[in-house]
Amino acid sequence: MEFALSEEQRMLQDTVGRFLADASELDIVRKSAEAHEAFSKTIWTGFAELGVAGILIPEEHGGLGLGMLEAALMSEMTGRHVAPIPFVGTAVMAPLALTLAGSDEQKAAWLPRLASGDIVAGVAVTETISARDGAGVSSQGDALSGSALFVIDGPGADLFIVADKEGALFLVEASATGLERIDLTTIDLTRPVSELRFENVSAERLPNGSPAVVQQMIDAGRTMIAADTLGAGQMMIEKAVDYAKERKQFGRVIGSFQAVKHLCAEMAAELEPCRSLVWYAAYAQDAIPEEGALMSCHAKAHLSEVGRFVARTSTEVHGGMGFTDLVGLHYWFKRIGLDRQLLGGPERVREEAARLQGWAA
Repeated sequence: MEFALSEEQRMLQDTVGRFLADASELDIVRKSAEAHEAFSKTIWTGFAELGVAGILIPEEHGGLGLGMLEAALMSEMTGRHVAPIPFVGTAVMAPLALTLAGSDEQKAAWLPRLASGDIVAGVAVTETISARDGAGVSSQGDALSGSALFVIDGPGADLFIVADKEGALFLVEASATGLERIDLTTIDLTRPVSELRFENVSAERLPNGSPAVVQQMIDAGRTMIAADTLGAGQMMIEKAVDYAKERKQFGRVIGSFQAVKHLCAEMAAELEPCRSLVWYAAYAQDAIPEEGALMSCHAKAHLSEVGRFVARTSTEVHGGMGFTDLVGLHYWFKRIGLDRQLLGGPERVREEAARLQGWAA
């Protein structure tokens, strides 16, 4: 049995990686972050032209009709190049919600627009994992009230997928009367989030929405975030190795010192096994759905810990330069930091994995 990626999958990832290497180079990312853009429209347009915005959307609606593994490979590239684009919510979670829970009319109305990159979709499901006091969205018929925090891809969104306290799903247009959106920066300047406040906001219910569908959205999102961390961590290792080959102390490159060699080797040894974990978690979402939730928890929790180790160690290898904006290492460092918390921190996600396996009440 062949456990590696297919030639087509590798070509797809390589194509997107080469595009982002140019389109999302550090100076472009820095300018987008300093301007506090919701996302880079230039990069997102190019991403959509490659077809990646519709990677999960069926071909009859203008998408590529591929699977979660291919989406994870794309997410790895967005993390590798700290791309300031709305991938996890717009290209993965929102299309999944519409495909699983939407009516034929809703699919026809929104999926082609998502596939073409014409619109951005924010996803408000965090309160189904854990909610602060007073947060959460309640529905009365097709009207929503309450608030939703940490809305993924919320800034710049034209459409929102919102889960209420009962696990029902709704479509809300950004222009809806009574909806207030507050865009918030995070430690990761490449991916701001939003807070949504609803005051009797008219919404369109997804007829097949349910807690099970919301959980599938969360599982997919966690897997994509784990892949994003994998890509960011790999780039941080490569940057540390390159720096160690150039920086000299005592007349020698620091990469020749055993202590520095050990730091780089430890990072590689920790991160490389995570690759197969992320691949399997993504594969399970489609092919082994009974394992999807558990594997997404494993991938999200483990990459959160390994990513933090790699981010810290890579910065240590760079020494004082690692903290400067000139090197820009902080973009990857903070990207991994936000990945750690989105859709549940590692402690919360491990608790879910324990419950799924009957190890906790």
